[in-house]
Amino acid sequence: MNKIKLIYDKLFEAFGPQNWWPGDTDFEVCIGAILTQNTNWQNVEKAIKNLKDNKILSLKNLKEVNTKKLASLIRPSGYYNQKAKKLKNFVNYVYKNYNGSLKGFFGSENLRSELLSINGIGPETADSIILYAAKKPIFVIDAYTKRIFSRLGYAEQSYEALQELFMKNLGKNERLFNEYHALIVHLGKNLCKKVPFCEDCPLNKMSCKL
Repeated sequence: MNKIKLIYDKLFEAFGPQNWWPGDTDFEVCIGAILTQNTNWQNVEKAIKNLKDNKILSLKNLKEVNTKKLASLIRPSGYYNQKAKKLKNFVNYVYKNYNGSLKGFFGSENLRSELLSINGIGPETADSIILYAAKKPIFVIDAYTKRIFSRLGYAEQSYEALQELFMKNLGKNERLFNEYHALIVHLGKNLCKKVPFCEDCPLNKMSCKL
């Protein structure tokens, strides 16, 4: 068994299924992926609740809402002026190129490159949308992944190189990628922190290099 798969098995055995990503609809997942940039999920939940309470959490209503009002509603997520513009860019792209059809957008053969062409969407955000909203097999690399796997002996690598490591060793499996990334986030948030709790880590016998 390869080491990448072994790590998954140990995490799944320790933590169980994570049922990720939080979001009632695919569109909400997209919005959450953009809002979670440089903040924690608790802040994103507050921002999304504001959008729901004001009946703005839809493609049509986000397109029509004033950018200043949108920024005030997503204030809890931080960098709210920039994120309001990013949300507008995303929604306007879907309207301009796919007549407001998120399903049509997700059907694009060039979905990742199109997402990356939208101002304000980088690789992690694009891949989160592809995996968790479009439900297509691509592995998301975040700060937790970089931290944990550098400690496990995988030298600092580019986003693309680290992503390829997972996809090469796991095959294209959307459900596995979803669960694996969620388990990594759980480990990073609770144990493999900047100051880690190695004694409680299910991977503590796998030659971590701190």
